[in-house]
Amino acid sequence: MRLCFLVEEQYRHDGMPLEVIHQLRAWGHQVDVVWPGRSLIRISEAIQAGSHDAWVLKTVSGGPGLTLLEAAASVGLTTVNDVRAIRGVRDKALAAVIARSKGLPVPVTYAAARPEEFAEIAEAEFPLVVKPADGSSGRAVRLVATPDRLLDPVDVVDAVEPGGAAGPDGAGGGLLIAQPYVPNSGTDLKVYSVAGELYATERCSPLHPAHAARERQVPLTAEVARITAEIGEVFGLDLYGVDILLGPDGPVVVDINDFPSFRQVPDAVARVSAAVLDLARRGTRGREASLREAVREVFVGEPVREPVRGAGREPEPVPEPVSVAGLPTPPFAVPSVRRTNWPAASMGGGR
Repeated sequence: MRLCFLVEEQYRHDGMPLEVIHQLRAWGHQVDVVWPGRSLIRISEAIQAGSHDAWVLKTVSGGPGLTLLEAAASVGLTTVNDVRAIRGVRDKALAAVIARSKGLPVPVTYAAARPEEFAEIAEAEFPLVVKPADGSSGRAVRLVATPDRLLDPVDVVDAVEPGGAAGPDGAGGGLLIAQPYVPNSGTDLKVYSVAGELYATERCSPLHPAHAARERQVPLTAEVARITAEIGEVFGLDLYGVDILLGPDGPVVVDINDFPSFRQVPDAVARVSAAVLDLARRGTRGREASLREAVREVFVGEPVREPVRGAGREPEPVPEPVSVAGLPTPPFAVPSVRRTNWPAASMGGGR
């Protein structure tokens, strides 16, 4: 197969996706790499129908890579993940609305262009977690204890995306979101989905850097698995990660990431590489309507009824899934769960 990876400057030395690229090449596939942040891109030649079997994106939120991925999709190229799903989770304000509308446990969310606007929120809802709506990698996420602390300076080093410009408060100048803080142990639960297989890990929360927590695999409960699987269905994602807090009222979803690091996933490079090949061969038929339907239901109040593709024609054959010889199964201590094993269910919208 011929694949194109879009890798932005922040990830030029990261094992994910560079090790995946090396693995795919070792398996005999042609992988072209485009660096949106530091190279001239001849898009008229690079982005043509049939030029690649699939394009894969590993980029910061708001970076130029997403535009290039959308351009590839516009000429009919397969993208991993589906480009509409990526846009839906990259905008954290939109993602929160969609998730709550589907009954997923997401905190009440407020949006404003300036942090001082959050002073209108009732003081009883403080402390608030404030972060950029297009943020990534935990940058500029801060805990605001009381309304009078909303304008406290933000560390510019942590607040600005690579290549971004700092606003007067150190933030990037875009839309901000705020959510009431969910009391927790100081440990985040990160659940990764590799094309339907789920893996749970825990690590120290960025809001509690002093809390000592070793990043490690942990058992995956049925409730957390169901929530994570439903997120994949709602947003149309295949490779993604979900940040979950175990609050006093149960699991709460605080972030969704497309193509995350997959740290602590057993044999992550081989598994993600195999998933990319499988998704490239299968394409995104049948998945792309998922996010559009969710957006339509939120903002119009009625579901989209998609026409049946290929009506009157013989159905296209579905390629066999990719298998990797010798790939071990996940350890029993970290059970994996296929999305198809979990029926869609409303999880309630409590914090």
